[in-house]
Amino acid sequence: MAKIYVVGMGPGGEEYMTQEAAAALEASDVIAGYKVYIDLIKGRYAPLGKELLFTGMKEEEKRCELCLERALSGKTVSLICSGDAGVYGMASLMIAIAKEHPEVDIEVVAGVTAALSGSAVLGAPIGHDFCVISLSDLMTPWELIKTRLIYAAKGDFVTVIYNPSSKGRPAHFKNACDILAEYIEPSRVCGLVHNIGRDGESHEICSFAELKNKDTDMFTTVFIGNMQSKVIGGRFVTPRGYKSEER
Repeated sequence: MAKIYVVGMGPGGEEYMTQEAAAALEASDVIAGYKVYIDLIKGRYAPLGKELLFTGMKEEEKRCELCLERALSGKTVSLICSGDAGVYGMASLMIAIAKEHPEVDIEVVAGVTAALSGSAVLGAPIGHDFCVISLSDLMTPWELIKTRLIYAAKGDFVTVIYNPSSKGRPAHFKNACDILAEYIEPSRVCGLVHNIGRDGESHEICSFAELKNKDTDMFTTVFIGNMQSKVIGGRFVTPRGYKSEER
């Protein structure tokens, strides 16, 4: 049977890739992905004779079609995504594009998404209920994003924000902060992690009042605490509810 792995490769460095993900890439004849992600792994896999394919931003459907084409020709293919393949990744699209080809086995390989890897950098900000919201409105209307932000704040979820801003939408993050300001007190603990697992990784903890004026881009993950979140020993922590966490 023809085979396509849809692989979550984690935030960047090889040390963040699961053994299952590495095994899938080793077993593949072809590895396809966004150019930025191919550049991260080509040093390891190009010397092994793997065919490396990439397409640019907004060419996700073309990328999946190339994978399907190679799989139908008898190649074992891996389609790589940053973080987890099912969290704003390519798993859903690859499954949809291959739906008319039951002879192609699609296997989704989990990876470490930025909510998890970024949380580890900051401390333990998602120690209790949390949600993840992307501010990219390429495929989701801004009004729906706004609604999700409001209900996340009303529900007192720790909120992890992906894709906070880009060159094409520089004001989205500030607009999101303005929306949340109606429901979140200025002293609420927040944090940002830039370039998780890659060169230039950095992080900071700040208050919600300070958050709006922080620099963000597509490689920034933002964490907004809940009402119980605090800073313990310089780390961002959201208590689970143990008595020792309250001391």
